[in-house]
Formats: sequence, structure tokens, C-alpha cells
Amino acid sequence: MEWSDLKLFLAIARFGTLGAAARSLGLTQPTMGRRLRALETSLGQTLFQRTADGFVLTDEGAAVFSGAERIEEEALAVERVLAGGSRQLDGFLRLSSSDWFGAHVLSPVLAEFSQVHPKVEVELLTDSRLLSLSRREADLVFRIQPFTEAEVISRKLIHIEYGVYISRGAPPPEAGDGAGTRLVTMDEAFGDMPDVGWLQRLLPRADIVMRSNSRDVQAALCANGAGLAVLPRPLGDSFAAIELVDLGEPPPGRDTWVGYHRDMKRLARLRALLDLVIERLAR
Repeated sequence: MEWSDLKLFLAIARFGTLGAAARSLGLTQPTMGRRLRALETSLGQTLFQRTADGFVLTDEGAAVFSGAERIEEEALAVERVLAGGSRQLDGFLRLSSSDWFGAHVLSPVLAEFSQVHPKVEVELLTDSRLLSLSRREADLVFRIQPFTEAEVISRKLIHIEYGVYISRGAPPPEAGDGAGTRLVTMDEAFGDMPDVGWLQRLLPRADIVMRSNSRDVQAALCANGAGLAVLPRPLGDSFAAIELVDLGEPPPGRDTWVGYHRDMKRLARLRALLDLVIERLAR
């Protein structure tokens, strides 16, 4: 099997559909379908069962999967070592962060970096998924959860304070009750966020009227009068149409961590960007 065939096979196995797998590899869905059929024909095996819910590995496909993952890890390790040895300040870097952190915290630093190192192309993915550093889905990751992977070098970058915001001029709620107060908060998938429980404790009778997994969307809803929202201070303070309110105690803040794969520690462009990020943001 060619390495390109293994990458195609692994993408389908992980995403479960031809469309999602094709997007991850920069291919079209018909191309993925043709190459999969050609691969199964050349092997004389059916690797996937086609179901209404997507592609499911057959027993033969499961046997191939375990071996393909080992080959992938070896190939990516070679790529990381070769990339990590590059000392030139040009090339490509992919970063990952939450949407609001990328827009309101990282963007000024990235703009400054591009002025100093114009030959380095930086791609910032604002995604709620935890992208894999070992599979080189990203080179530098910013997230609110500490890194636990042994192969990742990481540090706490910054502590972000949060605040309670209302549309400017709106009557503030009363702590301990909240009756009649409209809330804009996280969607249910992120219901375990510290600020969600804090808001429910301080305003137990308030009504949740809007949910979103995007802090930027929450801020926009709050600015347009949809309701009260708990927001990161760098985000909330940037909106002129909303203002802070005091409920007697501040909402819990969050730490942001930054990490990269240890094989990339000698990559000059990554080191230069990380040094600037730490200089401008670390506290």
C-alpha cells in the first residue's frame, strides 16, 4: 500500500464519511470514492461496510487500521524531526485557539509578528475541537485545558478574568434572585464551564433565553439587548454597547495554556512566534 492510500484510509476511518474525509485531505468526495474502490480492489478486501450512518470498518479494515496508525506515527515523526531542524524564518505555521481568544487576544500579536517576519505564513484555526499536535493538525495550540500528553511541551500562558455584562443602559439584576433577568450563556455541550454554574448560583430565578458555543456570538447578543452574559474581559471590554455589572463577586476566571510537540522545539519560526506571544501576553 502507498502512504497516500494509507492516509486516505485513515481519514475515512476517523471521520466516517467520504465528504468529511475528503475535506480533511483537500480532495473531492468523488475522488475519495474512486480511490477507496481502487484500494479495496487492489487488496482484494472490503475495508468498510457502507451503512446509513457512514463508513464502518470491517474486520479486515480494523486489522489494517492498527498497522496504518503505527506507520502514520512513524511518518509524522520523520516530518516533525525534519521540520524541527529548519532554522529559516520562513515557511508555514498552523495555530489553534478558541474564536474569541484568536480574535481579541492573539490577533494583535500575530499582526505584529507578520510585520517582523513577513515570509512566515500563519494560519489560525478557531475551533472548539482539540487538534492533535502529534498528527500535525496544528503546530501551536492555545487552550483552557492543561496538556497531559507526554510528547507535548507546554506552559500556562495567561489568566483571563471574566465579567458580567449587560446592554449599556439596561437595569442591572439583583444578586441572589435574578427573577425577570434574561441570560445568554453557553450551549448545553459546554454546560460544565465554571461561569455557567456560577451564574446559576447567583441568579437562580433568571431565564436562559439564548445559548451559543461562541463567546463572540454571546457578546453580540448581549450588545443587542438579548440578555445578560458572562464574558472574558478582553472580549467584553471591546464592545462599546455593553457594560460591566457587579453582582457582589466576580465570575471565575480561566487559565489559557500553550503547547507544541517536543519534536518542533528547534523550529526557528515557531520559537520566534512563541517568544513574542509570551512577551506580549504572559502574566
